Amino acid sequence: MAGLYVHIPFCKKRCLYCDFFSTTQLNRREEYVDAVLKEIEARKNETGEPIRTIYLGGGTPSMLDAIDVFRIIRTIGINDAEEITMEINPGDATETYLRNIKEIGINRLSIGIQSFKDHLLQLLGRRHNATQAIDSVRMAQEAGFDNISIDLMYALPTQSMNQWKADIEIALRLGIQHISCYGLMYEKDTALTKMVEKGEIKAIDEDTENDMYDYLCKRLKQAGFIHYEVSNFALPGYEAKHNSSYWNGTPYIGIGAGAHSYMPPVRSWNTSHLDKYLKKIKNGNIVRQQETLTEKDLYNERIMLNLRTIHGIPETMLQKDIHPYIESGLLRQTDDGRIVATQKGLHILNRIIEDLMLD
Repeated sequence: MAGLYVHIPFCKKRCLYCDFFSTTQLNRREEYVDAVLKEIEARKNETGEPIRTIYLGGGTPSMLDAIDVFRIIRTIGINDAEEITMEINPGDATETYLRNIKEIGINRLSIGIQSFKDHLLQLLGRRHNATQAIDSVRMAQEAGFDNISIDLMYALPTQSMNQWKADIEIALRLGIQHISCYGLMYEKDTALTKMVEKGEIKAIDEDTENDMYDYLCKRLKQAGFIHYEVSNFALPGYEAKHNSSYWNGTPYIGIGAGAHSYMPPVRSWNTSHLDKYLKKIKNGNIVRQQETLTEKDLYNERIMLNLRTIHGIPETMLQKDIHPYIESGLLRQTDDGRIVATQKGLHILNRIIEDLMLD
């Protein structure tokens, strides 16, 4: 099984916390789609395996007209695809647009809601409001989508525990199948980070962030969701197939400016410079930077990715002593001999992973 990711970098405006490659040059969408189609044609058979999952991410894929989404999906070919996901912004959702992309073949939506509180959406620089967030899910359901994921964020400046609890309840009442939840990260050089550095806003303290995360995990478990990855929760059978391929080492092709590909043991990536990407594709020169991962790199990557999931990692594979972590209640051993993080361990998982990696 192989996956294919298409990066659509266009945004009407940049969110204040985002450090993904994006551009507001909306007048270049047609030129970009033409380039993406050429790259797909040249590379879609690169893995030598059928493409089972397709993911249109961004940026904001819903900035594309439905006809351009159709051109991309048709060029990839979806005969073998089990899951075709598209990210959308609630502000772009209309009944017509959602029906059109459903007919094209999109069978899973990832809706970037982040919060159901207008003042928090404004703080993040989002261009939709809470009403649009709720309406986007309901319109998607009416259009026939029965595999819907939403993104929520916590540990936002000024966000209270009660506000966070209310967001979770609203999400559950919507009847969705998947929820991805992320604590706010202050990435270098983003607008939000600069606001914190200037003292214009104050970051939530670590204890409050951990309390929000613990409540999230407890409440979604009560609602029947499986906590299958650190930030991801799904009703049984609705785990994201494409994203799971990243965590289990499945080969995938990355199409578009800034997109990454993985063909073990080689990782490669396209330039994140829009003009350079378009020029290269126009000249038929799909040259990517790449690196060949060593055995140590592959081991460290497996530690990093597998410990984020509910499945963990076989104890027999580990090359460092894990008993101190087990004794302190940060890791535990399953009945089938795998090592997984406990709820307490999830709070400091990055530190645990770093310690278990080889130098």
